[in-house]
Amino acid sequence: MFPGFLIGFREALEASLIVGIVIGYLRYTNRGAYILSVWRAVGAAVIASVITAWLFSTFLEKFSGVQEEWFEGVLMLTGAVLITSAVLNLISHLRSREEVETRVESTLTRTGMMGLSFLVFFSVLREGVETVLFLSAVYVVVPDNHRIGVLVGIAAALLIGWALFRGLVRLNLKHFFTTTSLLLVLFAAGLTAHGVHELQEAGAITFLTDTAWNINPALRPDGTYPLLHDNGAIGSVLKGALGYNGDPTRAEVFAYGGYLAILILLWKLRAPSLGRVAE
Repeated sequence: MFPGFLIGFREALEASLIVGIVIGYLRYTNRGAYILSVWRAVGAAVIASVITAWLFSTFLEKFSGVQEEWFEGVLMLTGAVLITSAVLNLISHLRSREEVETRVESTLTRTGMMGLSFLVFFSVLREGVETVLFLSAVYVVVPDNHRIGVLVGIAAALLIGWALFRGLVRLNLKHFFTTTSLLLVLFAAGLTAHGVHELQEAGAITFLTDTAWNINPALRPDGTYPLLHDNGAIGSVLKGALGYNGDPTRAEVFAYGGYLAILILLWKLRAPSLGRVAE
């Protein structure tokens, strides 16, 4: 549930902040007549995201055997790349209020309300598509129903977004997005390792296939998994959220560690940009 909550919460909050800033700017500049078109664009983006989720789920069910392992491995690695891109983009160029307002004014000046509708539509749709891809990758790692976590996360994000723009609460966006970015980096590292595992199962990666260690507790006498087994109640949560694996191959260990090493380097190179974050 936690991975779904984290993804749903973060993506929905980023979308709601963008929409809130757009609407606030339209009111401030006496363009309230455009607000209805903004909400229509948001509604269309939500519908498009739901359709994307359904199409992707239908497409995913068509694979089996080696094809399924290939697809799942590529899906996990693609998800890791997209998460990495989102995190690095956030670090280097987080959407501050001033940036969004500048884009809104520029769009209205050049293309009018139609252009602004497309801007809002694609901004929200991007978050929706990212959510679909991230959750699809999570589902492959931990075959569980993450819908409850996603819905709770989205509801919490919308509530906080509303409270922020009503002035009821204050949220340090710099610290918030930095913290959630760190969690997503660990999640992406896990996806990278699990993606390598799936490609090893498919026969695409044939080196470093021996087990690095095995700390999974033995199964209970009734055949059920202990809590800390990577398929147990606690282990499966850690597996989905942080990439925990009780018996990884050496290639998975190198993939996990290598990913984190590269991300730490890139993070340090771009970290000074965090000073531009609007709180």
